[in-house]
Amino acid sequence: MKTKPSKSVVLHDELRLALQSGRFVPGERIDPQALADEFRTSSTPVRFALHRLVGEGLIEDHAREGFHVPLPTELVLRYLYDWMERQLLAACDLGADPSRIDRMALDAPRPDDDIVLLTRRLFEQIARSTDHPFLYRAVRQANDWLAPTRHAKQGLLEHPFDEIAQLYRHWHSRDLSALRHALTGYHAHRKQLVPRIVASLNQAAAFFAQ
Repeated sequence: MKTKPSKSVVLHDELRLALQSGRFVPGERIDPQALADEFRTSSTPVRFALHRLVGEGLIEDHAREGFHVPLPTELVLRYLYDWMERQLLAACDLGADPSRIDRMALDAPRPDDDIVLLTRRLFEQIARSTDHPFLYRAVRQANDWLAPTRHAKQGLLEHPFDEIAQLYRHWHSRDLSALRHALTGYHAHRKQLVPRIVASLNQAAAFFAQ
């Protein structure tokens, strides 16, 4: 008989999904009482869930200023992009193989698909296909860290669908050499945009702070 998860565990999962979906923007303050009201519970399990997210690096506790979605600096964002790139290239070097998880094969992307979700699914499948659990865990974690920024920066990318569609084509054709090259270009493009991305995030955070 399965044990029913505690309320704080359920709230943790709900809030993690909310962060992944872009509900909260980088720098935004998260009000525990507002969440307690939304989920019709007390603030105690909400705070337990938020502190767990703090431990995972998805939320920051600013003491008297409360809980906030991390607002990355240029240096931090460059490190995040570099970390994700290194994990995916390591997966290619380990021999990522789509055939290992054909039962979970990704459909070809469509222009009206959610680009952030497409990115998450592809990157996690690349890592998962290596059968290396720690690499998969690292990519999942990096996806979580980058999710709010990915949602917030969409307007700064000229052809985001073309980029992700190219990665999917290489993955589906099992051309790891071409995929490796495309992943390097994908992340190089984002590293070039880091100053604009951070400036845009800071502007949005200032708006929410008013």
